[in-house]
Amino acid sequence: MSNIDVPLSVLDLAPVVAGSNPAEALNNTLLLAREVEQLGYQRFWVAEHHSMPGVASSAPAVLIAHIASVTERIRVGSGGVMLPNHAPLVIAEQFGMLEALHPGRIDLGLGRAPGTDLATTRALRRNVPSGGADDFPIQLSELIGFFEGSFPEGHPYRSVMAVPAAGYRPPIWILGSSDYGAELAGRLGLPFSFAHHFAPATTVVALERYREAFHPSAVLDEPRAMLTVSALLADTDDQAEWLAGPTRLNVLRIRTNRRGPLPSPEEAANYPYSAEELEAVHSWTGSHLVGSPATVTPRLEELLARTGADELMVTTSTHALSDRLRSFELLARLAGLPGAHPRHGTQLPRAIAAD
Repeated sequence: MSNIDVPLSVLDLAPVVAGSNPAEALNNTLLLAREVEQLGYQRFWVAEHHSMPGVASSAPAVLIAHIASVTERIRVGSGGVMLPNHAPLVIAEQFGMLEALHPGRIDLGLGRAPGTDLATTRALRRNVPSGGADDFPIQLSELIGFFEGSFPEGHPYRSVMAVPAAGYRPPIWILGSSDYGAELAGRLGLPFSFAHHFAPATTVVALERYREAFHPSAVLDEPRAMLTVSALLADTDDQAEWLAGPTRLNVLRIRTNRRGPLPSPEEAANYPYSAEELEAVHSWTGSHLVGSPATVTPRLEELLARTGADELMVTTSTHALSDRLRSFELLARLAGLPGAHPRHGTQLPRAIAAD
């Protein structure tokens, strides 16, 4: 048994793979949610991205509703909703409705980045104010005000009723990849989720800032920090490395504005990397945990010991759903999750949609 003794959760992007389509990607997300619920994972979050052909999770609230409807116990939420892309009233109404429909199972994770490029950001927001992301604390305050009906006298939204948000506020998490979100979450006494999978160099500093800034609140007595990590487990190291090839090539394509579906392992293996590209990919994916359980376990244990994280949220991207399921199964087994048990091969679950 390993020393991975914190809750495990899942972040999913509904990846669209080469030779597939968004409908299949979304159905795979529903299948994955049901499977990891049975394994004993704590949460299943989906992320907001736009104008990305390889990511189908552009509308978290819609997808969360479907995931919650096909699961029973696992918490379902956003990792996250990019609040500057939306009017706070709309988010309050959407997530208040989700909480009313699925009481005690919804999480609202909030980010401040647009989740896309500048042109798409303009299309989302119609205009991009000069304040940009610095408006985030104001938007967050308005969102909480709609949930709690707590606008003071004289506030322009004092008479606005967010139905059914009032009385149906899900837990709010602040997401971040720097110390900005960490400090804000700490000052407000909210739980904090840090994106270690793409900002590993600042993980420890951000968590320290969060804990230093933390003030107890009505929702949290002490800091609660979650790390999002990228992990891909397989039965052997060689197999895991083969399966990780598409993600590495996809990262390169995203960073060089050549976005598309997630390639196959064969396509990734045949890609003619230059020396400069190989160096860049290594720097971008160096924090990804790839290998057999024996290889990944000590790295996860070291990360937990170094950061003191209270929970791990794992994101895994593979071309085949069966390999993604297998990775989460192996991780559940090494962490001793209650629903994990040895299997001989991973059985692909039946589709949610009718045949």
